[in-house]
Amino acid sequence: MDYEQITYKQEDGIALVTLNRPEALNAWTPVMMEEILDALDRADEDDTIRVIIFTGAGRAYCAGADLSAGGFRKSDEHSFRDTAGQVTLRLFNMKKPVIAALNGNAVGVGITMTLAMDIRIASETAQKIGFVFNRRGVVPEGCSTFFLPRIVGISRAAELILTGRLFNAREGLEMGLFSRVVPAEELLTTARQIAREIADNTSAVSTALARQLLWKMLGETDPMNTHILESKGFGYMLDSEDSKEGVLSFKEKRPSRFTMKPSSDMPDFYPWWKDKPFSD
Repeated sequence: MDYEQITYKQEDGIALVTLNRPEALNAWTPVMMEEILDALDRADEDDTIRVIIFTGAGRAYCAGADLSAGGFRKSDEHSFRDTAGQVTLRLFNMKKPVIAALNGNAVGVGITMTLAMDIRIASETAQKIGFVFNRRGVVPEGCSTFFLPRIVGISRAAELILTGRLFNAREGLEMGLFSRVVPAEELLTTARQIAREIADNTSAVSTALARQLLWKMLGETDPMNTHILESKGFGYMLDSEDSKEGVLSFKEKRPSRFTMKPSSDMPDFYPWWKDKPFSD
């Protein structure tokens, strides 16, 4: 696919996806959704990509839905699905870690699309962030009523969603929405440093399994289910070439050279969430 509203660049194991409508503050459109979905598929299927970073061109990350371009357009009331939700659902099932690097304001879909990303960092210039849906006469989207309470807790999520108020990056850091807030000039450097920690030091298959354990266990009510799945994953990796390499590199005091690939070396029980109930 040729991209019109995003850019996709890959370098040394990292894919950088940039929302690229700076003249419109990267406002969200159905075209942008389709391009992001394509980019996510592309990165997830490419074994040379270890981490994906999302950011925006210009002075905003994403100003929300572009109403003039059909950001809220409803074509069929019986089959309507919000566009942000389609992206967060795809993110939810990614094998590769995803980092959101918010270079500026993020409102509505601009912030909800990041909730299914693994790590969110923000620039100090992000002064307007908000789940403003009630103020526009609609309801939250992007699966935000699933993700946001799990990130910041139900009380804070209720305040943010029910008031629809704006807040800045520092307040987002305090409530746990962001893991770091940095000066604008350090944003992408910081995101790349985090990405490099993952790409240079971890097994791609271990990371894919760990990422999905973190996300899918959020919905579990019994730790026994987590124990069963962690045991399956640990046992599988314990007998793997990456585990042997991890131990050997530790003993030899050198960087690990992991060779297993998410495209071909995932265990038979993956994706386990499509095959419930659990069994031991």
